[in-house]
Amino acid sequence: MADERDPELPGLLLRTERDALLPLLRSAADSDFERRTACPGWTVRDVLAHCGSVLTRVVESRFGPDVFSPECNDRDIAERADWTHTQVVDELERGMADAGPAIAAAGGILDAVALGEWVHAGDVRDAWGLPGAYEGPGFPHALGLLVPRALRRKVPLFVAELTDSGRDVAIGVEQEGRAPGRYRGDGATLVRLCAGRPLVGTRYALEGVRERELGLFD
Repeated sequence: MADERDPELPGLLLRTERDALLPLLRSAADSDFERRTACPGWTVRDVLAHCGSVLTRVVESRFGPDVFSPECNDRDIAERADWTHTQVVDELERGMADAGPAIAAAGGILDAVALGEWVHAGDVRDAWGLPGAYEGPGFPHALGLLVPRALRRKVPLFVAELTDSGRDVAIGVEQEGRAPGRYRGDGATLVRLCAGRPLVGTRYALEGVRERELGLFD
């Protein structure tokens, strides 16, 4: 993985996921939006409202003192309580199309927004029992954002042996007196580990680093 930041990568990830996710959302039944997700207390609709509101804030440069905090997220979701499902999806689609340039111009501080949006798209698929949660066409771009995010979070260095692609990827920061750890499993399970998502039914091996050390989001 290249160390140099690609400012266009977050926008590419968002547009790639938009093209994959939006047809699913447009064809979903109203009851599908009420399914519970891996995010405590949030339905699919809540996740989508959160994602759309975050991207709207990015596009409009609206960042208050508690932006992206749990309290801010709850307010954003509550503000959309009277919206139709179509309105929630419309806002998300606009944000996924338009937020790339603003994220690129931010110098890296907002790159995790695109990564988080992609993970939340996986949360929706997971809630609906669809294949491809936390993988799919956006995965290579997401991995390109996950690596620098792990550096920023000072995750202990480990090598991820991705069994579904045959790639080895170094993730995290070397720590004095500590040998690099190793992960062996598929890419989707790696995302689950790093994003704090349920691991029931997954198969992986982790050596030299603990699950709780891999978290990339608060």
